[in-house]
Amino acid sequence: MNNRVEKLRALMNDKGLEAFLLIVDERANSESCHYISGFRGSSAGLIITMNDSVLITDGRYTTQAKMQSPFKIIIQSELSIPEYLAKAVKDAGYSRVGFEAGKISQATFTKHFAPVKCEWIDASSMIPELRRTKDAEEVRLIREAARIGREALGNVLKLARAGMTEVEFDIMLTGEIKRLGAEKGWAHDDFIVASGERSAMCHAPATMKKFAEGETVTVDYGAMVGGYMSDITRNFVIGHADSKAVEINAVLLKAHHEAVRALRPGVKGADVDAVARKVIADAGYGDKFVHGLGHGLGLEVHESPRLSRTSKDILKAGDVVTIEPGIYIEGWGGLRIEDDYLITEDGCECLTVNDNQSLIVI
Repeated sequence: MNNRVEKLRALMNDKGLEAFLLIVDERANSESCHYISGFRGSSAGLIITMNDSVLITDGRYTTQAKMQSPFKIIIQSELSIPEYLAKAVKDAGYSRVGFEAGKISQATFTKHFAPVKCEWIDASSMIPELRRTKDAEEVRLIREAARIGREALGNVLKLARAGMTEVEFDIMLTGEIKRLGAEKGWAHDDFIVASGERSAMCHAPATMKKFAEGETVTVDYGAMVGGYMSDITRNFVIGHADSKAVEINAVLLKAHHEAVRALRPGVKGADVDAVARKVIADAGYGDKFVHGLGHGLGLEVHESPRLSRTSKDILKAGDVVTIEPGIYIEGWGGLRIEDDYLITEDGCECLTVNDNQSLIVI
């Protein structure tokens, strides 16, 4: 925490800020609060200055805050978090204060912050900038989340059968992930379990549809350890895979591996996307790859940097990104192959151990 706060203070100094405020409102923005302070509650405020670090929360979190954060803890019962932060800025007489405009509603800013006579500076980019580069402990947690995810899927696939519903599979996978030691699956999203024609939908939640022999099933899932998540997609079929599924899986394997070979510091996210997109287009499925190739991963399932046609991001050592090419055909179904990669000084390292990407037949 101390190292992260010092890095934040360096960014504050660059912007000429006397203080920086962060608000968590009903879990919204809780990831950044966790990153900077260690606190993981659903309601909080942070005041960071060059000499002090303060966490404000309410009585529900008195014990938790002291356990999780080294910051000075203030338990507030009379004022709301925004009211307290605004009063603290006013009482301290700060003249230049950073806040996250993208995380605070206009109504909250207008009511509580705007009346305070100081220069309010949008510093929304500071925490994401720090969070993007993962340290050794963050990488360890993502790797462990990946290990649990892979083991859990392997265990549940042994029980999969024709006639099982997507929901039944989803429940078993989530339970196995927790049994193996993860906190949960993803923080805010349901897993994707889509069989047959439904797998043509990129973000199809599990339903009561039953697995049928010969249909492909796409499972996009992960585990959370210490707040950090893995993100993996695998495809399986019960019985015999048809020729189209085998063909598409081969195309996606090639696209995935060629994109991985392009991963290294200094490469544009858009250029990595283009590598995979060309493989898929050359195979005749260019219009069936309808999303970006990948995204950053950490305390949130989707964070910076982005790997897509429109991305302006340039990869750097410490980034953790997904590679997930997919092909989706309405009326037939779809496949996607996804793994998580750490960008290193000279290339990349797979954190999910991509040795079982082929279409799994059970």
